[in-house]
Order: sequence, then C-alpha cells, then structure tokens
Amino acid sequence: MMNNPNPTPKISTQGRSLARQRLVQALYQWQLTGHSVQTIEAQFLAEVEEDMDMGNVDRNYFHALLYAIPKCIDQLDTALTPWLDRQPKLLDPTERAILWVGCYELLHCSREVPWRVVINEGVELAKLFGAEKSHKYVNGILDKLAHSLQKSSPKAP
Repeated sequence: MMNNPNPTPKISTQGRSLARQRLVQALYQWQLTGHSVQTIEAQFLAEVEEDMDMGNVDRNYFHALLYAIPKCIDQLDTALTPWLDRQPKLLDPTERAILWVGCYELLHCSREVPWRVVINEGVELAKLFGAEKSHKYVNGILDKLAHSLQKSSPKAP
C-alpha cells in the first residue's frame, strides 16, 4: 500500500470551533462599530502574535465566513425570520451573530458541516457568549430552520 504524497489536510474540529468563536466576536464588532471586515480581520489576525488561541483557529474558515456572511445578511435574515419571535434587527447582537453563522452554515456549508454539528456549535456559542437562556433560543431557531431546509431540499439518490 502506497502512501499518498499529497494527503488532504485534516480539518481540526477544535480549529473550526475556535473559528466560529472568533467569527461571532468579529460579527458582533462589525455590527456595533460598522468597521470593514478587512479592518476587523486584521485586528483578529494581529492577535496571533499576542494570543496563542488565535493561532489554533482555522483561519481559512474564519476568513471565508467573515467575508461571506456580511454579503448575504438579507438572505440570512429572510431564512431566519419565519422562526423568530421578533425582527432580526431587534435581536441581541450576540444572538444575531450566532444565528447568522449557523444559518450560513446550514444554507451554504451543508455538504461540509452536518446540520447537527451546526446546531450544537450554535448552542455552545450561545452558552459561551449569550445571555443565560439564549442557548435554548438559538437551539430552537436553528433546529426549525434545519428541519425546514431538509424538507424543502430533494434527497440525493
């Protein structure tokens, strides 16, 4: 049996989780400051020198979602709205950032990230950054969205 000279790099689940954590923080900052995603990314990447935690982040994933999510806020808010109890703009900025990440992954990363992982990560982010019971709220919204998307997409043969 031959070794593959160019193995596909494994994606660290810890690196992805850390990327999501930093992404929620970056999207929160983006909402409150209005700074460009380029400026915010530069600030987070500067942390690599100061904070070893950023060094373990899946930076490619962080970069991809940081640039993609702000471009499709309207799409994400539209997808989330049927399951929300208020308009997206009235959500707490932390919950909104968490829901944007989860919604984006459900809509655009479903081949790469299983829906159960998306929901679990959203719940963990809400426990880490959100208000006391926001993890239940995030869980309910992402679960309903995931099931709705599963019903509306055709099954692969």
